[in-house]
Amino acid sequence: MSRPTHVSAGPYAPPAPARELTAVSADGTRLHVELHGPEGAPAVVLAHGWTCSTAFWAAQIRELAADHRVIAYDQRGHGRTPASRNCSTDALADDLEAVLTATLAPGEQAVIAGHSMGGMTVMAASGRPAFVEHAGAVLLCSTGSSRLVDESTVLPLPPGRTRTWLVRRVLGTSAPLGPVTPVARRILKYATLGPGSTPHMVEACARIVHACPRTVRRSWSHVLGLLDLEHGVGELRVPTAVVVGTADRLTPPVHARAIASRLPHCLGLTELPGIGHMTPVEAPGTVTGRIRELAAAHIPAVPAAPAAPAAPAAPAAPAAPVTSVAPAEESA
Repeated sequence: MSRPTHVSAGPYAPPAPARELTAVSADGTRLHVELHGPEGAPAVVLAHGWTCSTAFWAAQIRELAADHRVIAYDQRGHGRTPASRNCSTDALADDLEAVLTATLAPGEQAVIAGHSMGGMTVMAASGRPAFVEHAGAVLLCSTGSSRLVDESTVLPLPPGRTRTWLVRRVLGTSAPLGPVTPVARRILKYATLGPGSTPHMVEACARIVHACPRTVRRSWSHVLGLLDLEHGVGELRVPTAVVVGTADRLTPPVHARAIASRLPHCLGLTELPGIGHMTPVEAPGTVTGRIRELAAAHIPAVPAAPAAPAAPAAPAAPAAPVTSVAPAEESA
C-alpha cells in the first residue's frame, strides 16, 4: 500500500486545483503544475523546497485562491513530477522558466514565492529572460544562497569542520525515512520546525517529507551542499521581501540577513520569533499576508498590454528594515 503524500483533513490538506497542466522544461522534464483561483486575478507562483511538494503550500493556496490566481508546481523528483538525472541549480531555473512561460501571458507578471530550495530556484533564475519578464515581486522564505552545510545548526555542536562533516552526512543519507511514527515526528520537528509547532503542523510536514523518494532526497542534498548562488542575489532586481524563523536550524537567520543586505531592492527582512524552517506551515497567516501585500503593491489585476511602459523601479533603501513578528494567529 502506498504511503500517504499529505494529510487529507484539516487546514493543511491541499485543496483541489481548478486545473492541472504539464510544463516541459528545457531538458524535457515534465513538470506537474496546479492552478487555483479565478482567471484574470493577480497571479502568484509558489515554488516549494527540498523533499516537499505542492501540498506544502496548502494554507497559502486555500486563502489566496479566493482572489488570486495561484500557480503551484512540483520541483523535479518531488510530488507528481518525475525524477531526473539532471539535478542542478540550472535545472531548477530551467523549470521555473518553463512554468512561468506555460502559465502566464506574455508580459504578465506575478509574485513569485520560494521556500527553501524554492527560494534558491528563484535566485538561480533571477537573470533568466522568462523570470525578468514575469517576476513583479518576490518573497524568499527560509532560504540561503551559499554555505548551507557550514551554517546549519541541525546538530548541536560548535561550528567547525567536525560539525560540517557530520551535517553533510546526515542530510545526504540515503537511508529510508520509513513510516510516520511518533519517533519520526519528534525527529522531524526538532530538525525542521520550531519548538512551539503544533501536532497538526508536524503531521502535515511529516507526511509530505516522508513521501519524497530517498534517491531524490539524496541527489538534491548534494546540490544544496555545494550551493553558491551569491551572483543570483545581486541579479534579483525586483522588489523582494525576506522571511525567516529565528529557530530555523536548516537555514538559520544568518542566511536571510546576508541575502537582505545584498538584494538590490529589498523590502525588508521579517524574523519570526520561535518559528523553525517550515515558515509557510508554522506561520501561514504571516507568509500569506506578505504575499498579499506584494501582489497588492506590484501586480496588476489583469495583464498589462505589451506596449505599456513599465513603471520605474523605486530606489533601494539604504538599509533593509528588520522586523520581528510574533505570529500569534498561527497557533490554532
